[in-house]
Amino acid sequence: MVAVDAVGLEERAAMLATRSIKRDAKRTALDLLIRTCDLTTLEGADTPGKVRSLCAKGIRPDLLDPTVPSVAAICVYPSMVPVAADALRGTGIHLASVAGAFPSGLGPIEERCDEIAWAVAHGADEIDIVLNRSAFLSGAYQQASEEIVRSKEACGAAHLKVILETGELGTYDNVRRASALAIDAGADFIKTSTGKVGTNATLPVALCMLEAIRDSGRRVGFKAAGGVKTAKQGWQYLVVVQETLGPDWLDPSLLRIGASSMLNDVLHQLHFLSTGRYDRPEHASVD
Repeated sequence: MVAVDAVGLEERAAMLATRSIKRDAKRTALDLLIRTCDLTTLEGADTPGKVRSLCAKGIRPDLLDPTVPSVAAICVYPSMVPVAADALRGTGIHLASVAGAFPSGLGPIEERCDEIAWAVAHGADEIDIVLNRSAFLSGAYQQASEEIVRSKEACGAAHLKVILETGELGTYDNVRRASALAIDAGADFIKTSTGKVGTNATLPVALCMLEAIRDSGRRVGFKAAGGVKTAKQGWQYLVVVQETLGPDWLDPSLLRIGASSMLNDVLHQLHFLSTGRYDRPEHASVD
């Protein structure tokens, strides 16, 4: 594997982050951020009522504007999959579930695969698992790869997103190697983070992962998760994806942003474009 030029990577990411979006393209960009959003709740205090409320928001993000699109997916713990499946039935919104001993990925592989299969059987059509960083960082690449292969088999027809948890990988070289490993093992998406560690998605890490996808020659999706809180940050990821993989990847089938807090800011920005004034914070629901 060719070593990653860390200085060049960070300089290019910083340069792309300065790109602006013209006013006449902002509505399109804001709509795309909503259409690629995985609206997520992964808390120990999740309840069926909270999940139903989140699904309702995903279906109709702005109750006052029916032209605002629905989100790409709702993401929940496996135990909440039946609730979300019922709430989303007939909407076309994907149902994602973290599974496979999320967020550590360190349970017995048989139990992880059973949890994946259970979530799929109860309605999930996307599964988010985490790379076994213990195996990967120990140099047990074959084990890490085989666990992804088995997880993919347990998914059946559901799509598999592999979370690299880049904040724990330490170097861009490791991010690049982990990206290639997950792609080769059959991941449908590679994803930055769980949102459960101190360092989550960053533009240089995203660029590193996107370059791994580009160089693989495969149509593998990318998901940024954790730390994307504003529309401006979302635009930056759109630019990096466009410049690295091209316009085909600016589609929910190949791009996702796990940024529930970003959605509210996007709704505020859309209202500003329509009215010329910003909403008060309470005009968007707090998840």
